[in-house]
Amino acid sequence: MKREAALKLLQENLHNENLINHSLAVEVIMRGLAEHLHEDVEKFGLAGLLHDIDYDETGDDPRRHSLLGAEILEKEGLEPDIVYAVKVHNEIHGLERQSILDKALYAADPVSGFITAAALVRPDKKLAEVQMKSLKKRFKESAFARGASREQMATCSELGLERDEFLNIALESMKKIADQIGL
Repeated sequence: MKREAALKLLQENLHNENLINHSLAVEVIMRGLAEHLHEDVEKFGLAGLLHDIDYDETGDDPRRHSLLGAEILEKEGLEPDIVYAVKVHNEIHGLERQSILDKALYAADPVSGFITAAALVRPDKKLAEVQMKSLKKRFKESAFARGASREQMATCSELGLERDEFLNIALESMKKIADQIGL
């Protein structure tokens, strides 16, 4: 599936603008990780873009979230490894993260919200001025961006990345689409 078709599919299934922006952010983070790790940029990007495709329908039912998404993607003919990465990104199912793709998506999902929160507490509410120093400080504050699991982000070590390196890749990636996601 090409990116344009994937974006159309996402927009047909997900209508909340904040969730679409989250999906776009995870997509660009996944692309940044793929470049850094010398992986398939398009595949990583598709997994990031489509990982929450079922959220409008399953947001109130975490036990169904990602399972329905995987079904949708399988019916659309996406590659099995993308389908599995989407399924396994929801830890509630207890599925093993096997591939680099699985591990990258799992770590990338919460970091987009963490970085968004760091931008939104700034007076200008823009990503352009968010610095690594601020992210490192905020990472230690458990009350900051409480929904962004520090433990989940720390699994970046499974990709061979130090936390700061991971945060920097994610921040610089998101800055590339700041205007598109309203930051």
